[in-house]
Amino acid sequence: MISITTHSSQETIDLGKRIGKMLKKGDVIAMQGTLAAGKTTITKGIAEALEIKETITSPTFCLISEYQGKMPLYHMDVYRLDGGEDFINLGTDDMIYGEGVSIIEWSEKIMDELPKKTIVLKLEPQEDGSRIITIDNWPYEQLN
Repeated sequence: MISITTHSSQETIDLGKRIGKMLKKGDVIAMQGTLAAGKTTITKGIAEALEIKETITSPTFCLISEYQGKMPLYHMDVYRLDGGEDFINLGTDDMIYGEGVSIIEWSEKIMDELPKKTIVLKLEPQEDGSRIITIDNWPYEQLN
């Protein structure tokens, strides 16, 4: 387990860049945290590392946003789903087991449907505005 504290949105984006540079096709990231914890913010950094030029926004209302860079990024938000069956019915298997990287916000609801190798990012906002970001199941070298 890796635990990192960021003190600004830019530091959170920079951490996302460090993570994104190490990701490989087929990686799945399960994002967990409260509303405004920084899930979309860290995803912006990951997207930048994947050379995605489009603006990253939360896919709360469209459920899945697909972006093209050096590999596809599938950014999902399962907040409005009732559970794993709804997630499967979206046809997400092609994304999760495909040629890109999948990031799933509010993943607590569908963890049973995700691969065992899923990387879990827990974001915890603190009263001072910082965020504690814990990374479980990280398969690569330490983050510098």
